[in-house]
Amino acid sequence: MKTYRFKLYNSERNEKLHKQINAAGLIYNHCIALHKRYYKIFGKYLNKNYLQKHLVKLKKIPKFSYIKEIGSQAVQNITDRIDRAFQLFFANLKRKVRCSPPNFKKVSRYKSFTLKQKAGWKLDENTYTLKVNGQNYRYFRSRRISGKVKTVTIKRDSLGDFYVCIVTDAKKFVVETRTGKRVGFDFGLKKFLTASDGEDVISPLFFAQNSTAIKKACKNLSRKEKNSNNRRKAVLNLARLYRKTFNQRHDFHFKLARRLCLEYETICIEDLNLKGMQRLYGKKIGDLAFSEFVNILKYTASKFDVNVVEADRYFASSQICHCCGEKNPAVKDLNVREWKCPNCGNKHDRDKNAAMNILEYGLGHRPLQETL
Repeated sequence: MKTYRFKLYNSERNEKLHKQINAAGLIYNHCIALHKRYYKIFGKYLNKNYLQKHLVKLKKIPKFSYIKEIGSQAVQNITDRIDRAFQLFFANLKRKVRCSPPNFKKVSRYKSFTLKQKAGWKLDENTYTLKVNGQNYRYFRSRRISGKVKTVTIKRDSLGDFYVCIVTDAKKFVVETRTGKRVGFDFGLKKFLTASDGEDVISPLFFAQNSTAIKKACKNLSRKEKNSNNRRKAVLNLARLYRKTFNQRHDFHFKLARRLCLEYETICIEDLNLKGMQRLYGKKIGDLAFSEFVNILKYTASKFDVNVVEADRYFASSQICHCCGEKNPAVKDLNVREWKCPNCGNKHDRDKNAAMNILEYGLGHRPLQETL
């Protein structure tokens, strides 16, 4: 499976897309209300098939005529989203993971609707045109689409711009040439990645770079009168800064993941407890976005047929001497950045030692056919 993302041209006809996504938000909130009411009365989970049949009947009532705005497939996809969210919620309850059930969303912040199969949309690659519910929209094409189209999703961001996400059944990418090197990486705050071979990557901290402009935009927004046109402009200005920060971070992650996959055959990383790290270090963890980078790295590794191995979360990579294997519990204190092994006497940098241990762990836990 492969996803293509294209930006739609800004046009007055996009107002129709705004209405359709707003209608999807109303349908979503109505379904959530039905779920809550059904559970309160019967103490049971509302089956999505019954819910879909109920929505078909509601279309005939003038009060709910907005359901016809987006088509039956998009309505079914909304119920599928809610069903998956509730299944995840109940699964987390069984695992005793603290979480909240699906709840109402502000309609103006609802983001997308999805069309499946070849109904309600038509794609013309020659003219870069997408026809959705009888209306043509042009998009910026950066590359040709390969494979059979499975789903088409229209997304709206906080600035009101629209994107089309096209999922196809395209097969694996062509593997590019790379070296056979192996590496272990330790995530850090000062250094984004500490490598076992010394090829470290410095943390860019894009939010910190743009923090002055963001603070100024927030201050400017707070001075505007509510529901005024100037306040709307200030909100858009702030949203642009946040989108710029996201784009910078996203670009850095993809370029770094591609460079690593071209350079290494096996990449060993650690499984991070991000929630615990956020409690300790706050927004800096969100700025580094380790979890997002790991997902991008795994996606890129699948393109280049690179093996990504994650060390167990409770593997004491920082406390073990990579020379003799002696475990030093005193290194558990995060303030200890350098330490001397009490057994063999070797001096270690905390992060570099952890990266080397992660590499050894990864090589020892690879599939048998890959280690031969």
